[in-house]
Amino acid sequence: MNSPRASAAPPSVGDPASSAAVVAAVPGLGTLAFEGPDAAAFLQGQLSNDVSVMAPGSAQWSSYNSAKGRLLGTLLLWRAGPEAFRAWVAADLAEPLRKRLSMFVLRAKVTVRDRTSESRRFGIAGPNAGAALHAAFGAAPDAAHGITVPGCSVVATKDGRVIVDAPNAVADATARLLADHARSVGSEYWDWLGIRAGIPVITAATQDRFVPQTANWDLVGGVNFRKGCYPGQEIVARMQYLGRLKERLFAFHVAAPPPAPATPLYHAAFGDQACGTVVNAAAAPTGGSDLLAVVQWAAVAGSAIHLGAPDGPMLEPLPLPYEIPPPSAASRPKL
Repeated sequence: MNSPRASAAPPSVGDPASSAAVVAAVPGLGTLAFEGPDAAAFLQGQLSNDVSVMAPGSAQWSSYNSAKGRLLGTLLLWRAGPEAFRAWVAADLAEPLRKRLSMFVLRAKVTVRDRTSESRRFGIAGPNAGAALHAAFGAAPDAAHGITVPGCSVVATKDGRVIVDAPNAVADATARLLADHARSVGSEYWDWLGIRAGIPVITAATQDRFVPQTANWDLVGGVNFRKGCYPGQEIVARMQYLGRLKERLFAFHVAAPPPAPATPLYHAAFGDQACGTVVNAAAAPTGGSDLLAVVQWAAVAGSAIHLGAPDGPMLEPLPLPYEIPPPSAASRPKL
């Protein structure tokens, strides 16, 4: 398998993060907290990635799946300490995931809390993001790591974006501090950066629709195929080693407003049947919208794909910052 590069796709002309640091409020993210001596073992048995290898301070993509191997949520997991983890998920899934995960705590010494209402989240990005964080906090995390600064958690993704989770008591002051050192942009711009990085965010509208591989979750490092059991593992593993993927996640541009998650896509070869589904979309800096969608290989290899209806706006393919394996087989895990 070709491993993903550690940076997002080349910025578009007019991209404000191409030459500076930017900061945005990120209300679309929610925060879950897992704490207790059994927190690591509990998460190891529930999530798709290997929690047991996470050192304090490290962060990784992971997912929570149904028994049928379908994504119930994609998350950025950070090990805040030996017995403490934080996870950032779609805000509309934070409480449903907390409730569902809590059902499996049983006698484990771990608490699962939805802390979304207790803090506000800000996103930092751009080539000068590290410098902006150093200026604001005196420190910045390495990629796929997090740090604690006075009052806040600061966690960096592999693709160069950084989440600052600020408790409500210091959120206003944190917002002002970050704005002193980075250009303020709208939340839709942060969403757009995630799309250009090829990182899907499962929301309530797209929950329980895709196995991880069709959403490229294996390609961005969100699945470990050698760890122990977790919900849906058998199906995910069977798809990886024995299956043939009929669809994958691709990026597109469309000269239209951002479509809602779960908007269907159409292709002439499929007639009135949808050939794909929008996962995330955001306004592009130069106009129109960019989006991530899970699409049938047969449609991608053929002629035009249309948004929302067989005669809807036409999609223009965009590059992703990682290679997608051919449809002849699922990707193989790295040794």
